[in-house]
Amino acid sequence: MPKGSNAPVPTTALRVEMGWRSAPGVPDADASALVLVGGKVRSDGDFVFYNQPVHSSGAVRHEGKRVEGGHVTDTLLVDLAHVEPAIETVVLAASADGGTFAQIPELYVEVRDAARGTVAARFDSTGATVETAFVLGEFYRRQGAWKFRAVGQGYDSGLEGLARDFGITVDEPQHTAAAASAQAPAAPPGTVPPPVAPPVTVSPPVAPPPPPPAPPTAPVRLTKVTLTKAAPSVSLTKQGGTSGAMRVNLNWEVRKQFSGWGSKRGRAVAMHADLDLDLCALYELADGRKGVVQSLGNAFGSLRQPPYIHLDGDDRTGAVASGENLTVNLDHARDFRRILVFVTIYEGARSFADLHATVTLQPEYGAQVDFSLDECTVPSTVCALALITNTGSDLVVQREARYLVPERGVSPQRTVDHIYGWGMNWTPGRK
Repeated sequence: MPKGSNAPVPTTALRVEMGWRSAPGVPDADASALVLVGGKVRSDGDFVFYNQPVHSSGAVRHEGKRVEGGHVTDTLLVDLAHVEPAIETVVLAASADGGTFAQIPELYVEVRDAARGTVAARFDSTGATVETAFVLGEFYRRQGAWKFRAVGQGYDSGLEGLARDFGITVDEPQHTAAAASAQAPAAPPGTVPPPVAPPVTVSPPVAPPPPPPAPPTAPVRLTKVTLTKAAPSVSLTKQGGTSGAMRVNLNWEVRKQFSGWGSKRGRAVAMHADLDLDLCALYELADGRKGVVQSLGNAFGSLRQPPYIHLDGDDRTGAVASGENLTVNLDHARDFRRILVFVTIYEGARSFADLHATVTLQPEYGAQVDFSLDECTVPSTVCALALITNTGSDLVVQREARYLVPERGVSPQRTVDHIYGWGMNWTPGRK
């Protein structure tokens, strides 16, 4: 589609894929969507992005990022059949992280029917210069039908400028308030105002004050932290993420795998693997107690009592909206000594080869932390993902992304225990 053109799209669930080619020096980018009435959001909840991945209506979801063969995609799911009647437009945008869109090659947005996989529209965006945020396209409603328009217009003020332009209240960095306070004029030293005698008056009865207004909702936080090999750790304390619930999500792409060789002309037979990954956590509490949270043996844990970690359930799709999830109660951060989050293959594959997975840690307060797993080149069935350590004065997340190879007859759990020195006794378990 050329820039500015439009095309009809089916009123159904649509998968919106924003993609680009990755290479050394190419910035990362993040997809987002804004749900609009009269060109503006109704509230900050109409902004769907990495820190707020699901719209309250459920009609728009941020599904997550994939890296494959030097190509990166970030995906949104927009179910037009369930978009609220008042909504006129759903804007599809992207923001660059660490550079401009002039440095991001082969940028495009593609709209597919989520059920059938057919392409409804595609726009290849070119000509970017200093933009750090881009509106690639939009869905808009006309006479009861939906259309897609190729937009291709950007901002040089990043995701924050994009959000503010559509009416989003953006959280100010903490240093801004501190700086403003520091610049406030101080009273000259040594000057004391003279005392003032209170006036003698008779006041009429005063009506009780009106009830205080409801506290405003917290502004949207646009910050996030991506861990890499070069920068593998982050302080949750410095990010303000030391209370409330922290969700740890693992999502992945279920791919076709070759399970063997067919009898016709020696060609490989492609099969869909029924891949079952299990997210787990080894924990050590400050009082010395140790244990594991996992689906094996129904050891799902608890948020309100030790170990203050809970496993949500067992997922086989890998979708970011579901996937495998652990929740950590950071209100009890002082009770933790360390937590090791890891993943095992329960069935469906012999290793993590060709697994394209992303780990996201989303504190209730503070910045999102995420990272991708490296390519697996060993016959690994267990991967250490992240180590959360309480140093006494700090709560630190360390990216591990470490594939481990169990010895023959040794379970994945026992393998990760041995490598990280947990020192537990293990017995066979089943789901």
